[in-house]
Amino acid sequence: MGRLTVLALRICLAVGLAGLLFVQLVMVPLLAVDLSEAGSEVLRVRPAIVVIVLLGLLAIQVTLLCVWKLLSLVRRDAVFAQAAFKYVDVIIAAIAAAALLTFAMGAVLAPGEAVAPGVVLMLGGVGLLIGAVALIVVVMRTLLAQAMTMRQELDEVI
Repeated sequence: MGRLTVLALRICLAVGLAGLLFVQLVMVPLLAVDLSEAGSEVLRVRPAIVVIVLLGLLAIQVTLLCVWKLLSLVRRDAVFAQAAFKYVDVIIAAIAAAALLTFAMGAVLAPGEAVAPGVVLMLGGVGLLIGAVALIVVVMRTLLAQAMTMRQELDEVI
């Protein structure tokens, strides 16, 4: 991977992490205030909504940090090392957690009339798509393992 590509991705990751920090420090408290001013139906699920949002943001941050660490391995030409699997496994877990959190948000919002049923259905669809992303990363992890084996075999031949 070229230096310019790594630099561009690191800039994107840094901007994403800064944006997530802003959302955590400014937007989530504002969300909590807005939810406290909403009707009684929303008020009863307010803590759950805020916790789910914070945990979702944490899952995204963990993923971005692991991608940053993988970029460090790429720069050192060490991506075919066992250390890469640790970060990929954490990424898979964070994406799976995000999918579960999306389903949990739908479950929290489903009872009552606080949101339209279509919103809950959309959250279920988004949860499925996020779960599919986790499965895609599992496939990519398998490809990394195969590439690592092939590289070791090639090193032995050479």
